[in-house]
Amino acid sequence: MEKVKVEDAVGMVLAHDLTKIVPGSFKGAAFKKGHVIRAEDIEELKNIGKDHIFIVPLTADDIQENDAAYRVAKTAACGGLAVLEPLEGKANIQATIAGVLRVNCEALNEINQSGDIALVTLHDHSMVAKDQIVAAAKVIPLVMTKRSVEQAETVCLCHRPLLEVKPLAPLKTGIIVSGSEVYYGRIQDRFGEVLKEKIHHYGGMFFDLQYAPDDSDFLYQQIMRMVEQGAEMVLISGGMAVDADDVTPAAIRRAATEVVTYGVPVLPGSMCMVAYHQEIPIIGIPACAMFNKTTIFDLILPRLLTKEKIQRNELLALAHGGLCLQCEECHYPNCSFGK
Repeated sequence: MEKVKVEDAVGMVLAHDLTKIVPGSFKGAAFKKGHVIRAEDIEELKNIGKDHIFIVPLTADDIQENDAAYRVAKTAACGGLAVLEPLEGKANIQATIAGVLRVNCEALNEINQSGDIALVTLHDHSMVAKDQIVAAAKVIPLVMTKRSVEQAETVCLCHRPLLEVKPLAPLKTGIIVSGSEVYYGRIQDRFGEVLKEKIHHYGGMFFDLQYAPDDSDFLYQQIMRMVEQGAEMVLISGGMAVDADDVTPAAIRRAATEVVTYGVPVLPGSMCMVAYHQEIPIIGIPACAMFNKTTIFDLILPRLLTKEKIQRNELLALAHGGLCLQCEECHYPNCSFGK
């Protein structure tokens, strides 16, 4: 790398972008890679703090920072993602659809071990909007060796998909509100409307709302009836505690072909039950979801709507970050809950 005074650099070609920063208003490339320095550029170069530029002689084994960043980002980005034009050694990765971002964290860590490139992302399982920047590849040196770039690409290819956005499917979702006090009209139901709002908010499709008394056989029949009528997901609210008259878990076990877990290390929502009848999720939702703005249900519903089969070890991993701070003004998902 050769250091050259800007006054002596007229006619030379920039090997990398030069960044300009105006505090509070601008940060970007003042001069881009490939720019031929002119006499009239000298004053502007000095204004951005460049009394010298560096000439980087590239060998056949070198890859310039923008090209390297783009190659790694392009190989890492899979379904639902696009790579934007690289600038200043960084290539942003943008969501082309709304959905749930999936990140192979083990492969991500492996890529970042090299020290030559920083591949950074939003949290795994983040809800993302169309056109949102969800990740970026940033090259640390001005050039990377071809071997280093190819090693990063190999990691991406061996762990595909390293990054992807899984679309939300509008699953037809049935709701069963359990509890004799609601079924017999002694109190007015509030749970059904709360769950309907959640379903619509996350992109699901409300299918049906039914009520059941504290009767395990009756509730089981309601679950199976919804499945037979075409529900693609069934939510059962209430009756999830360990009291003798809380019969929801027993009915879910009877209807399920697989029980993933009864109890999740998340507060609020630890009494949640996750089960499946074949491929149809059957979810027991504790009463906290009626009173708390954000609960375990908000953490798992987007995953369910991607048709992802939730595993027990994934639910157990929610313990780290699974304590909601119960903020006076809820900022979820822009907070630590579920991260």
